Amino acid sequence: EVQLVESGGGLVQPGGSLRLCCTASGVTFSTENYFMTWYRQTPGKERELVAGIRTIGGSINYADNVKGRFTISRDNAKNTIYLQMNSLKTEDTAVYYCAARWRFSSKEDWGQGTQVTVST
Repeated sequence: EVQLVESGGGLVQPGGSLRLCCTASGVTFSTENYFMTWYRQTPGKERELVAGIRTIGGSINYADNVKGRFTISRDNAKNTIYLQMNSLKTEDTAVYYCAARWRFSSKEDWGQGTQVTVST
């Protein structure tokens, strides 16, 4: 029931940076406990969990292959989640999706995705 809209994808060279945004509707981050997650997927490969953050509380998780390069953050006043991606590699190329899951539910709502291409 949560609507999510991703933005910020594009074409960058290796070593470059991008900042992805995910704006949520139908939820109030400041008072509702949700797990917000960034996933990515490339053709022929399984979807990969990149990073996660809670709307209430301070827990943050990263995949090992992005740790130290990517930073997930939130702005509860704007109901928005960010993914700052630095030192991008060609293997980071994927469609990046934002997902929301209420703390007491197993159901996730997904955005439409935004394409990130890292290439020379």
